[in-house]
Amino acid sequence: MQTTIHRNGRCLVWLLSWLVAVLAGFCPIASAGPMAYATNEKSDDVSVIDTATNKVVRTIKVGKRPRGVAISPDGRRVYISNGNSDSVSVIDVEIGKQIEAWPAGVDPEGLALSPDGARLFAVNENGGTVTVIDTGRGTTVATIEVQTEPEWIAISPNGQVAYVSNETSSTISVIDTLALKVVASIPVAKNPRGIAFSPDGKLAYIASEQTEPGVLSVIDVAKRQVVKTIQVGERPVGIAVTRDGSKLYVSHGKSNAVYVIDAHALAITNKIEVGQRAWYMAFTPDESRLYVACGRSDAVSVIDVKTGKVIATVPVGKMPFAVAIPK
Repeated sequence: MQTTIHRNGRCLVWLLSWLVAVLAGFCPIASAGPMAYATNEKSDDVSVIDTATNKVVRTIKVGKRPRGVAISPDGRRVYISNGNSDSVSVIDVEIGKQIEAWPAGVDPEGLALSPDGARLFAVNENGGTVTVIDTGRGTTVATIEVQTEPEWIAISPNGQVAYVSNETSSTISVIDTLALKVVASIPVAKNPRGIAFSPDGKLAYIASEQTEPGVLSVIDVAKRQVVKTIQVGERPVGIAVTRDGSKLYVSHGKSNAVYVIDAHALAITNKIEVGQRAWYMAFTPDESRLYVACGRSDAVSVIDVKTGKVIATVPVGKMPFAVAIPK
């Protein structure tokens, strides 16, 4: 009898130890702040930064050359484009791991979700297309031809149109997101990269990096034409717009800085020095901080929006490309 109890006790201890070992890799991370997800295109992973502490709390392996990143409206899924794997990784936020990988066309880069999260738009840089994926099934529902070397994509606040920047063509392709076809092409300054819409959806901002100096173009969405431009720093790339639409933040790959622009006056009000090759960036939900991927520094610069100063530099993987934070 005692032998049986002893044997059963050992089995119970072994079972509990096994469960602890298995669950250790899947338990959610306690945090006082939202997580920031930084894609690292040369280490093939995603760094998860706790914005409460500005520390990396997890590193998630994905496909080859991850660049674009988008987060589902409910915050439960993170989508990563893998340029050299021709796929999109699906990360389950709760367990902190990739759970699926979907075909996403040739060389996917920029990503954008429809407002309801039902469709994911992946820009195929070398394919000259945009792949549209049903996120409920992980299947491609359309492949839309755009122009040469498309990079980034943004969807209007009402979800009706998507803008795609075509670097070599120096145009913006306008996609009707219901019909899933290109309905217009808007010429802009040379080599457009980042795109952002004003909160009311009336304007779109485009960063063009290969003019000297760089140019920020303002497009009237209804008219489908550039109505204003402003010269900025060297090689502007990412654009972030405040929720009230009053300020624009533009990152620069060569100036190693983020410019702050008064959106109404279209005037530069501040220049914030950050790490090297400042690329795509994201605000925290309260817009108190801005997280900037700085590729050649292998780090993310954290800007205090109120003071306009860098308050932290977070080491991440190799060559961070973009950052996304749940809203």
